[in-house]
Amino acid sequence: MKRRNFVKKTVLGSMTAAIGTDIVFGAMIPNGYSPLGLQDPDPFSLFNKDKGMVVLNDKPWNIEAKAHLLDDKITPNKFMFIRNNGLIPETVNASTWTITIDGEAARTEKTYTLEELKSKFKHYTYQLTLECGGNGRSEFDPPAKGNQWTIGAVSCAEWTGVRLRDVLEDVGITSKAVYIGYHAADVHLSQDPKKEPISRGAPMPKVLQDETLLAFKMNGEDIPMAHGYPLRLVAGGWPASVSGKWIQRISIRDRVHDGEKMTGTSYRVPCNPVAPGEKVKDEDMCIIESMPVKSLITYPKSGAMIKEGKKLAIRGHAWAGELEVAKMEYSIDFGATWQFCPVESPKNRLAWQHFSAEIDFPKKGYYEIWARATDSRGTSQPMLLPGWNPKGYLNNACHRIAIKVT
Repeated sequence: MKRRNFVKKTVLGSMTAAIGTDIVFGAMIPNGYSPLGLQDPDPFSLFNKDKGMVVLNDKPWNIEAKAHLLDDKITPNKFMFIRNNGLIPETVNASTWTITIDGEAARTEKTYTLEELKSKFKHYTYQLTLECGGNGRSEFDPPAKGNQWTIGAVSCAEWTGVRLRDVLEDVGITSKAVYIGYHAADVHLSQDPKKEPISRGAPMPKVLQDETLLAFKMNGEDIPMAHGYPLRLVAGGWPASVSGKWIQRISIRDRVHDGEKMTGTSYRVPCNPVAPGEKVKDEDMCIIESMPVKSLITYPKSGAMIKEGKKLAIRGHAWAGELEVAKMEYSIDFGATWQFCPVESPKNRLAWQHFSAEIDFPKKGYYEIWARATDSRGTSQPMLLPGWNPKGYLNNACHRIAIKVT
């Protein structure tokens, strides 16, 4: 009886937190009943998001920003996209949270409390770009299955944590180490405890980079629940699915990790170009690693109007996965000619870079401003869609906004 009452109080507490106020007569709720306030919750208040954000899915939650909402140099929580594969954990207790490191290529198995991580290892802070592998999926033709992201599944927040490398070296890494796989507290949509909604990872060279963190703060505060509180992996420059949330266990593998969303078409693209709509064998699919060069005009908002004879100031961000953006250009004549646009150096490796320019228009009328970034290896964004793939990943076509000169 005591345990049943404890469980009911715990569940009621979670419901109250989600709804944002006391549930009057909450003790009378029948077992198994979900209040209407939870059946159709307001995601903007639930996750402290701006009402200009766009909800693509609620089971699981997937929410993106619009381009003009991403104007901040460091992305605040209210404009940060949410990409979930499962259900957010209902109960999280940071004071009892632990993470276990194990696996075939671990010299031993160790478990750390969150406080032990914070006290034992040095803290580091980096601005890190995270972008969903499917950002831009809505433009592919034939259509690709999955959330139809437009341009807003990207962010660059400031993350604080400990280097994953330091923790793994404390455990011990054998010469057999090839990959890591993460395991988290999120719940499969079926609510089957034996199923993981996602369990991805990265090869050891990425894992051992300085900027790969077990993070516990975002923009100087505890990570919001929707973004992985109290502990998450952050590996900037690669698909954001590598940066698992609510991390409880990391396995050091002696093979490429084979967890959920690591096989088939998940976060994989054809190793060689294929025709649109063509079926691709599993063995001909390659895991996405570094994200491609890309840019985003964040000011002004598409559809802006300007008086004839006045200059228009534009600005935005550019990023290039593991690389830096070496050159930034804009066009107002549909890509016929391009003009140089100054771009700042990144705050640190794997942070996005900021660009700005002032544009003169020759006369009244309708214009489009196209932005094009080129990475440090000389690869530029395509003006239109890149090669098709079954899941609509890696769309890095030039971002475009509409302008009217009156």
